[in-house]
Amino acid sequence: MSVKHFYETFHPEHYDLFIDIDREKKVITGIATITGEALEKTIFVNQKYMTIAAVTENGKDVPFSVDDEKEAIEIDLGKVGTITVAIKYSAPLTDTMMGIYPSYYMLDGVKKQIIGTQFETTAARQAFPCVDEPEAKATFTLALKYDEHEGETTIANMPEVKVENGIHYFEKSVRMSSYLVAFAFGELQSKLTETKDGVKVGVFATKAHKAKELDFALDIAKRAIEFYEEFYQTKYPLPHSWQLALPDFSAGAMENWGLVTYREAAILLDPDNATVEQKGYVASVITHELAHQWFGDLVTMKWWDDLWLNESFANMMMYLSVDAMEPSWHVWDNMYQVGEVPLALNRDATDGVQSVHVNVEHPADIDAIFDSAIVYAKGSRMLVMVRKLLGDDALRKGLKYYFDQHQFGNATGDDLWAALSTVTDLDIGKIMHTWLDQPGYPVVNARVANNGHLLVSQKQFFVGTGKDVGRTWAIPLNANFTAPQIMTEQEIDLGEYKKLRTAAGHALRLNVGNSSHFIVNYDETLMADIMKEIADLQPVDELQLLQDLGLLAEGKQISYAEIVPLLPKFAASRSNIVINALYNSARQLRKFVTPDSVEEKKLKSFFNRLSEKQIARLGWKVKKDDTAEDLQMRPMELSAALYAENSAVIKAGHQIFAEHQNNLAAIEASIRPYILSNEVKNYHQPGLVARLIKEYQNVVDPYYKNDLLSAVTSTQDEAEIKQIIADFENADVIKPQDLRSWYYNILANHQGEQAAWDWLRTDWSWLEKTVGGDMEFTSYITVTARVFHTPERLAEFKTFFTPKVNQPGMGREIKMDTKVIATKADLVAAEKAAVNQAIAQA
Repeated sequence: MSVKHFYETFHPEHYDLFIDIDREKKVITGIATITGEALEKTIFVNQKYMTIAAVTENGKDVPFSVDDEKEAIEIDLGKVGTITVAIKYSAPLTDTMMGIYPSYYMLDGVKKQIIGTQFETTAARQAFPCVDEPEAKATFTLALKYDEHEGETTIANMPEVKVENGIHYFEKSVRMSSYLVAFAFGELQSKLTETKDGVKVGVFATKAHKAKELDFALDIAKRAIEFYEEFYQTKYPLPHSWQLALPDFSAGAMENWGLVTYREAAILLDPDNATVEQKGYVASVITHELAHQWFGDLVTMKWWDDLWLNESFANMMMYLSVDAMEPSWHVWDNMYQVGEVPLALNRDATDGVQSVHVNVEHPADIDAIFDSAIVYAKGSRMLVMVRKLLGDDALRKGLKYYFDQHQFGNATGDDLWAALSTVTDLDIGKIMHTWLDQPGYPVVNARVANNGHLLVSQKQFFVGTGKDVGRTWAIPLNANFTAPQIMTEQEIDLGEYKKLRTAAGHALRLNVGNSSHFIVNYDETLMADIMKEIADLQPVDELQLLQDLGLLAEGKQISYAEIVPLLPKFAASRSNIVINALYNSARQLRKFVTPDSVEEKKLKSFFNRLSEKQIARLGWKVKKDDTAEDLQMRPMELSAALYAENSAVIKAGHQIFAEHQNNLAAIEASIRPYILSNEVKNYHQPGLVARLIKEYQNVVDPYYKNDLLSAVTSTQDEAEIKQIIADFENADVIKPQDLRSWYYNILANHQGEQAAWDWLRTDWSWLEKTVGGDMEFTSYITVTARVFHTPERLAEFKTFFTPKVNQPGMGREIKMDTKVIATKADLVAAEKAAVNQAIAQA
């Protein structure tokens, strides 16, 4: 069913916004004066939660009505053509982290607030009446008034031009979509610099933070803008780029043009005690949002069905840019291969998953398509494939053409493919449509046939039940032997295997570098050949082997029992990405054992065998001769050893806690979460958890906060679990933005699983009211499914969630996660005995 967009009735050209915010009364009042082209005599403008006092056109009252269900103001103009309509309104200032909202923080024991905004996807209409659709680009002039006191800072997309009678006036913006408008005010500190081309760059945060926590972000933001200007061959089009850390923020960050907003953990860090992973995370979030200043802001998708055009591209560019700025971090391996790739492959294997390009209309459904595994992770894999096919020089030329053609306007996916087709003979659009328009991905089966020929075939890969409808993809094979660049057929005969093997001089493999979105199932001949040469493989090749085998086991194409004896072969690796893949596989075995059973004891012994030699080499403490790989491996090995109940590791961890018990924040950041959790689980002292919760409430370092969260939620004490759950709804202890992590951690703690699940079901309406308006809400369903894997839990999950399946924005997630739990329960039932036997014999 096609839905009429408001833009079809009215094309706004310019907004004069006057917004007056009363923090004390929690009320917004304002006037939106919109000049534009009325295409019909009756126009529609978006509003949400507003009271509309008056609507005038060229100074005269005009009839209007408000439809809350359609989030609309219907205005009867009685004419078409150029008009100026002024809408006088009021609205509540909410605590939902959407629209205009307060962020709370503590400073010297006093609760304070700063006001910020979050308008993506459809919350600009909560702040001012507007045609709140990406295609309705216009210029904006903002006048902002609030109950201001001395020492407050006011910032927005554009520079401030004057302050008169307590009203802050900002420069007229460039043409942009409503969801990118942003402003903020409060007691802020800042650090400023300039790019070589004179763009002012700043980082802003509350005064609760140490000034040095802003330095890292400032350096990355400045260098990122300079990098993108050169890579895109297109100048950053605004006078400044402000980065603002908000104490309350639902997502990770938001690319508002000229005023990017962030969750504090995504931008602030202590340079004296930050891990490479933390630096990599912060750098990647900043570069993701700044990539959007071109891809998303300068050129915006026409409608939300092409959301991937914004997000997939920013996701790919963040790795490309960080790798160019900090090559020693090896982000393509250390972040992309261990983060994005498995995220995409796991989610995309469940039948019913959305495609990257997806038709969508209802506001709640628009929020629901922000699937990090698909639109971000899978989408970035699509663009990594494009980059590999084109090369950077051609990619840059094509992008320059794209920006030149569409800047300050809107585009579709096909506009991008048309731009890239100007630099290559490949039909990039045709190749990419097979990936973007179809859900799922193929398993490529490689086998030596009876006639001695190597046959390669593709078939959609499913974890769990899936209906095969004969989908095929245009697959970049990336073979390490003579094979076609792109495979489009269902099956191809590559010729005589022995000849191919002799000519190559090494075992034959596909998807070398793990850069195409498929997995490979090798027959026994090919796999035995690869395993013989395992010592010659690159770390990413070993990671890929473990990744593909794990997925094949999840999809019941091989047994997990076959993987168990292979794992020790990788345990001595000095590559952190191999160790990461090893423990990803090993952790999957935990679903086959019942907590505290004889089988789990044997699994813990197996973890001990996997980790003991590395632990003996690495220990708890960072050493001067540690390599970058060692620094990243140590936490993984410690986590495995603690699960294994390695008594020497437990004891040594307790010793470090004792040495730092008066200053826990000073524990080296990479081991701190394990030291704290070890203390809570294995040296449980009365009052310790209460002390850590109090510390959690008072500290502002987001990484230390997270370590405290991990430790507290690992308690095995029933009374403490009960108290933690009682605090789920106390925003002075647990902010709504952090609640999902608390809930998931307690749910994943066997002692807390029942209590957390009971809370979710009992207090769902509270949860919906508190965080139901944002795009992160359905992830409460996702994380629940991540933990559950028994028939009993499946039945309970279905009883609770199935009645909600027709709620806008929730249907796909409920259906997907029901299938995820059912699949795990079936797999455990089928393989439990064989897997536990393999563990016992390993």
